[in-house]
Amino acid sequence: MLSNDYVKDIIRKDRKTFLNDYEASQSNNMSDKVENNNSNSNVPLIADFTEYNPLHNGHFHCMKVAKDNVPNGLFVAIVPGLFERSGRGLPYILHRYSRAEIAVNVGADIVIEGPPMGIMGSGQYSLALCKIFQALNTDFIPRGYNPFESFDDILNRIRLGHGIAPKPYKIVDMDTNEIIMKDKLEEDNYVIVSFSKSLKNLGFDFKDKFIFVRRIEGVSGSLIRKAVEENNFSNVQNMMPDETISIFKREVKLNHAPLHMIRDEETILDNANNLSFNHLSSLNLFDDKLASKLIETREVKPFENLEELSNSISYGFSSNYKNRVLSILEANISKDIIFNYIEKYPYTIRVLDYKNEDALNEFKNRITNRRLVL
Repeated sequence: MLSNDYVKDIIRKDRKTFLNDYEASQSNNMSDKVENNNSNSNVPLIADFTEYNPLHNGHFHCMKVAKDNVPNGLFVAIVPGLFERSGRGLPYILHRYSRAEIAVNVGADIVIEGPPMGIMGSGQYSLALCKIFQALNTDFIPRGYNPFESFDDILNRIRLGHGIAPKPYKIVDMDTNEIIMKDKLEEDNYVIVSFSKSLKNLGFDFKDKFIFVRRIEGVSGSLIRKAVEENNFSNVQNMMPDETISIFKREVKLNHAPLHMIRDEETILDNANNLSFNHLSSLNLFDDKLASKLIETREVKPFENLEELSNSISYGFSSNYKNRVLSILEANISKDIIFNYIEKYPYTIRVLDYKNEDALNEFKNRITNRRLVL
């Protein structure tokens, strides 16, 4: 049986790794300009950000299309890393090293650790991810999308290198200032325009770099999650590569999965019940109002479980706000540290897995201006 101690140990180790990376980056004056990247490789680099939670046929299809488009390319998967929490603030099903192993087994050449999304706001992790694309001097970025008629115009503008800014109930072309859509975008499509905005703000030329891949049918995230919870894949066998199911079953036997229903509850409650107002308000995504609310509630009765704590948190600007707050309390990282961390990000590029020594050496030749860690 998977224990809370296993998850607590992950959070403890990842916090130590995060702070070590942060301290190293702040004591180094290295510029994050990709112009200083004197690459010794002529191999095109395909950088794909995907959570692989878990890796299913939609992810595999996107990888295959990108590799077919750039047959001589080095496929680098960017898998979110530290604290094992998604941009929604939810725990991942499998540890990142297991997700990386699956990715390599189905075709990725290199898998590197992405930013700690669970302790960042959506704008922060979009910026951090785009800084990875920039640091890798990426040649191609595959992205899955859900088609609808007016989205074709947005994709064409991004192909031309236009930044597209998602704003409340409208989508704006940053290059022409045109309002090109008066509506919201669903998540997959929103990520694409958010990336174009962040890349434009970074000054990264992404003209003709995106490989847009239409989402395939027949993959159900809810059915896959149900199969994971029941450890019964009979109804979703055709939705995932065999490698995903095999590695998941192995991790279950090792009591290392599934992770998505477990948090470090003891630490979260301890921080919610005992951190001072100044400490709470200094945490990323916190403000004085939220810090005051937690203190007022705990003074009447200390929080005894995560449900009580979650119920005391008002809904924020997104449906994921409560889970993000729980992840912030779990990691206990201040907004100032996050800001400075992103400024130098990615100071360290951590390789989680790789296909073979040739692929690793090709990647090393490509990355000459970053601290590379295996």
